[in-house]
Amino acid sequence: MNIYLKNQQPGFKSILERLKTKNIMAYDSNRLVEKISTTYLDTPFSIEKINLDFLFDYHIFPENIMSFLSEWHTENRTMQPGDTILQQVYLPPIKRLSQKIIFGVRIKEIIDLPLKKGFSYQTLDGHVEKGISSFTVEQNKDQQLIFKIHTFSRPATLLTRILGPIFSIPYQHYCTNAALKNVKRQIALQ
Repeated sequence: MNIYLKNQQPGFKSILERLKTKNIMAYDSNRLVEKISTTYLDTPFSIEKINLDFLFDYHIFPENIMSFLSEWHTENRTMQPGDTILQQVYLPPIKRLSQKIIFGVRIKEIIDLPLKKGFSYQTLDGHVEKGISSFTVEQNKDQQLIFKIHTFSRPATLLTRILGPIFSIPYQHYCTNAALKNVKRQIALQ
């Protein structure tokens, strides 16, 4: 994790290259906390009829929360397992008047099932959280579509464990809710 006052986007390509050399953060699955957040998607279409390009382009979080650069964007292709994403998180969620925190994640799996589409990623060394997150659009038995963020994680450092209940957990909750609303909005526009 690196913290800056200045936007680091001009140097994203070189930062991404460094992140590509980092390892996935070691974690014990039995010690991670599971969280599931969902929202129903307002669309008359079934899962095979909606355009999920935005999801696989990682346009999940609103721009006031995070900017990013993915390995597949720099190589002008689609997402693949093993790809790295550089995340620049704005704290507070205001682009200009914020601290810019840089970390990375790596795509673990692409999910392409008839009723479930999405991907998962794991955090890289230096992230504030350790664990895995998945982002999926799913069609339930009632033919309704839902967007789901499913995480297994825990704070990566003593500082984030101490500040978690006061700061990290409320901010994560805010970001998760913003992501749910952002995806819902993008689906509703189709």
